[in-house]
Amino acid sequence: MAENRDKTTDQMKIWKESRGSQRPDVLTTGGGHPVGDKLNLQTAGPRGPLLVQDVVFTDEMAHFDRERIPERVVHAKGAGAFGYFEVTHDITRYCKAKVFEHVGKTTPIAVRFSTVAGESGSADTVRDPRGFAVKFYTEEGNWDLTGNNTPIFFIRDAMLFPSFVHSQKRNPQTHMKDPDMVWDFWSLRPESLHQVSFLFSDRGLPDGHRHMNGYGSHTFKLVNADGKCVYCKFHYKKTDQGIKNLSVEEADRLAATNPDYAIGDLFNAIANGDFPSWTFYIQVMTFDQAERFQFNPFDLTKVWSHKEFPLIPVGKLVLNRNPVNYFAEVEQLAFDPSNMPPGIEASPDKMLQGRLFSYPDTHRHRLGANYLQIPVNCPFRARVANYQRDGPMCMSDNQGGAPNYYPNSFSAPQTQPRFVESRFSVSPDVARYNSEDEDNVTQVRAFYTQVLNEDERQRLCQNVAGALKGAQLFIQKRMVENLKAVHPDYGNRVQTLLDKYNAEAKKNTNVRVYSRPGAAAIAASSKM
Repeated sequence: MAENRDKTTDQMKIWKESRGSQRPDVLTTGGGHPVGDKLNLQTAGPRGPLLVQDVVFTDEMAHFDRERIPERVVHAKGAGAFGYFEVTHDITRYCKAKVFEHVGKTTPIAVRFSTVAGESGSADTVRDPRGFAVKFYTEEGNWDLTGNNTPIFFIRDAMLFPSFVHSQKRNPQTHMKDPDMVWDFWSLRPESLHQVSFLFSDRGLPDGHRHMNGYGSHTFKLVNADGKCVYCKFHYKKTDQGIKNLSVEEADRLAATNPDYAIGDLFNAIANGDFPSWTFYIQVMTFDQAERFQFNPFDLTKVWSHKEFPLIPVGKLVLNRNPVNYFAEVEQLAFDPSNMPPGIEASPDKMLQGRLFSYPDTHRHRLGANYLQIPVNCPFRARVANYQRDGPMCMSDNQGGAPNYYPNSFSAPQTQPRFVESRFSVSPDVARYNSEDEDNVTQVRAFYTQVLNEDERQRLCQNVAGALKGAQLFIQKRMVENLKAVHPDYGNRVQTLLDKYNAEAKKNTNVRVYSRPGAAAIAASSKM
């Protein structure tokens, strides 16, 4: 039995063996002071009170009291790994970023996979989108591609993001997951239909992190060395391990018996030398094509046709190292879509624009003003010269004796035109534009009728109905009407299943009321 233990189970044994005879000679405090006894408090007598002078205890306890940083609001449960990105095809005609400089170039990367709605202790196998974020440590600063395992999202306007997340979290009074909240929001926002349909299809339960694709999802802008621009979508697909999904039954079983299934699967694969990899592609759309496109090309609830905008191969992502320490390299790992090196820029995508502020602001709250100095987040292949100083947890030389203002006459670099962002014109009226009524069903209909086969359609409807049955009837009705707008068959199948579930629930409720424990005793006592 002991011989068959996997790498995660044997981690401490493997670590001990790797150290050989290298063991610490003495215990120390955080300040490095030797400690003679770290098992017993210093007290006045064997039964006496603790002494304030016991600095060994205060050093231990004060750190323990502060060792948890705020949990991520979303993507709290995750796994991380490290590796490299290798360019296999030349795309310099589209992009001047050094990460794509020449075929054969490699760039170190960090990747974090995650579930979205659950807390840090939740199960890996719940039905949920999966985060798939990649940090490229380039010579011109880090590039963070904060993606998911789906090419779309539930909303297209960042103003709705806090409310969307709240609807997926816990009821503020009961502190329980609430199907009314989930389905009320989704049924009120029909632009969510595409992602909801992806989520409740087989794709909503990926078999670990290695067997799913990744997508940058947003539309970005690429700029080449001549200053010419195109719009772009990033795809880290296909997974070279092949797509694999869990059945509902298997996902439920693993949630109960092995809630860290995906974390363990990734760790063990890398520890065993079975390095997971993904092929990296881009889709490109010219500004001219964007102007004439049939829908808003910056709409995060829609995909670009692969037939009209074929996938262009770029390179390969390979993960070949596990974290040395989870907290240091995964919990503190912070991704920020505003980290874009020259050659990669933001598009007018409203969700992307909102994330450019939200993500770094969150990191400053969660990790501190100097979160970019934490080793796993540090742009270690670039020299930082931003004249920002101080703040808690400064871990560098604080830029030494250089001035802390700009411009200055002593050390400031001159403006470098090749790094200036691309110029673009803006002429529309400034207003709060309502995008709710943009086409919310055409691509969902294609997904339902053309992408899924009959068995997959049936499972999708069963999964939707199985979750929707927990919501109130008026919410069920509104959601079914949205599904019928996609395709009558979609809505009718879900409604048929709901009718069955609702009838069963009503029957069970009536039985419980009729046979309520103590009813006879209550009736008897009323006659006394």
